Amino acid sequence: MKTYWFNNELGDQREDHDSGRSVDLEYLSKLGIVYHHCPSVDAVNAIAVERSYKNRDEIVVSPDKMGAAYEDKVKMFFNEHLHEDEEIRYILDGEGFFDVRGVDDEWVRIRLSKGDLIILPAGIYHRFTTDSKNVCRSAVALGLSIQNANTVGAVHQGHAFIQGRA
Repeated sequence: MKTYWFNNELGDQREDHDSGRSVDLEYLSKLGIVYHHCPSVDAVNAIAVERSYKNRDEIVVSPDKMGAAYEDKVKMFFNEHLHEDEEIRYILDGEGFFDVRGVDDEWVRIRLSKGDLIILPAGIYHRFTTDSKNVCRSAVALGLSIQNANTVGAVHQGHAFIQGRA
């Protein structure tokens, strides 16, 4: 995992957008974000049991798996949103970025790769994209029940967001 302030420069969202200003784990912790490196799915399973997660899915974000819908899906995932429950993501293969809103409303970019697990707290604004290699396979557990696995539509800093299922 690598964390830093997003540079907000125009360009493809899948580029690094590294401002050169790093963000430490203590800051992420203050935002309620939990990080683990899990060399195996067994470690992920233990965390999911500990946190009482009931639902899982696996998604492969890549042109090969999503076909013609890939570009639209990547743009959709990059729409800023929040969830009513925690979101846990474990990267099985590839790499991707989670961007989360910091205390002063700046974006913190979190680069995740194979074996990285991140838990985002309920109510934190975030977005996701693959990196420039365009492949990320991840497993997720969302909330205690499927009814709580909603993506909440909102308006934040003048931007409209889509409401739908997580």
